[in-house]
Amino acid sequence: MKNKIGAISLFLIIHLSLLIGATAHAAPLGKRIVLENGMVLLLSERHTIPSVTINMLIKAGQVAEPSDKAGLAHITAGLLTEGTKKRSSSQIAEEIEFVGGGIGASGGDDTASVNLTVLKKDLDLGLDILSDILLNPAFPEAEIKRKVKETKAGIEKEKDDPSAIAGKEFARLLFGEHPYGRLTEGTPESLDKMTREDIVKFHAAYYAPNNAIMAVVGDVTEEEIVSRLNKYLGGWSQRELPKRILPVVKPPKHKIVKPMDKKITQANIVLGNIGLERENPDYYAAYVMNYILGGGGFTSRLMDNIRDTKGLAYDVHSYFSPMKYSGSFNIGVQTKNESAKTAIEEALKEVERIRKETVSDKELEDAKAYLTGSFPLKLDTNSKIAGMLAAFEFFNLGLDYPEKYPKIINSLTKDDVLKAAKKYLSPDNYILVVVGDIEKAGVKEIPAGVPKL
Repeated sequence: MKNKIGAISLFLIIHLSLLIGATAHAAPLGKRIVLENGMVLLLSERHTIPSVTINMLIKAGQVAEPSDKAGLAHITAGLLTEGTKKRSSSQIAEEIEFVGGGIGASGGDDTASVNLTVLKKDLDLGLDILSDILLNPAFPEAEIKRKVKETKAGIEKEKDDPSAIAGKEFARLLFGEHPYGRLTEGTPESLDKMTREDIVKFHAAYYAPNNAIMAVVGDVTEEEIVSRLNKYLGGWSQRELPKRILPVVKPPKHKIVKPMDKKITQANIVLGNIGLERENPDYYAAYVMNYILGGGGFTSRLMDNIRDTKGLAYDVHSYFSPMKYSGSFNIGVQTKNESAKTAIEEALKEVERIRKETVSDKELEDAKAYLTGSFPLKLDTNSKIAGMLAAFEFFNLGLDYPEKYPKIINSLTKDDVLKAAKKYLSPDNYILVVVGDIEKAGVKEIPAGVPKL
């Protein structure tokens, strides 16, 4: 949720001052403090503008929910701001909007997140509301029904979106029984079976301070924020957390091709394989390699071949999606149905080429220059810094990551990139999903479990 603090002029001042600060910053981005209740607090003091932004990650994402309760984490997080024991959903909205702040919550794959932005003078009000939605959500039946109906409508709408269809099917085939293989929002069937008791139990089990990370950025000192957190979250007691054993993600042993017929003019193509988790040391070499292959926009090989040389598509891209327990690599392209096979063949040629030949000196230097030069832009607002701090903690990257990152990227060699390509790209055992007019596209199915002869 993007929160508005005030007028446009105030936003511009904040943006400019933080950009200058991020560029000049040499010390660790923040300070790590573990509170008495077990919650990890990450504090970045920035006193230029009298505002405070808070980003919380609670390890209560999709990976924590039972397989037969798909969507439970998403619904639980989404209901936090929809009423507490002392505030209705409208009261929460009115109180925070009256002071020009913002608050929101959502559920994702690995975590649920709660975000708060207020001016410093309204920090007590903001923390009072924040603690209220965390500790005392009411989960009213009427709001549950509304949220379920709203979520089902969103799922239904995606049935008309070919790119969403392709992405969903790709994840299902890639991750199988692992939670990453299903929609974060769940299914209409799983949502219909969800009860208020399921939501209350899930919240009670996972919403604990020793399962949470709080990043605070802005005009507040350590003494000020710790004393306030002790006041507003002092009654939030740590507890023993449930133990979850997740299914192992197993790469396919042969290629899987899934054509999905839809009478549209463009074929939506997703091709890829299992990637890597964010904490894997190979992440950086894979990141640079992917920039050269398809992550670098108009400078990438896929764009040069499929768009500029062959004229097959307006956009083609590739990316790694590294998560806590696994990840994915995929190439995405939209092209005319009649040119789908050619686009797929050219994409695979580029995958083979980067696996067999070292990249050029210029490609490597350009990738390094862009990836290091653009990094400060990820830290140019309070909300971005808060989000990054929380991610640093969640993925065990360290608060000195902004200092380490350019050094790691600049130390990579052409051989490192080649090794990453060979290890994390699968030109033979890939998964391919094509949504379009399959007769015109000429793509034939290779089912899971049936290798091509």
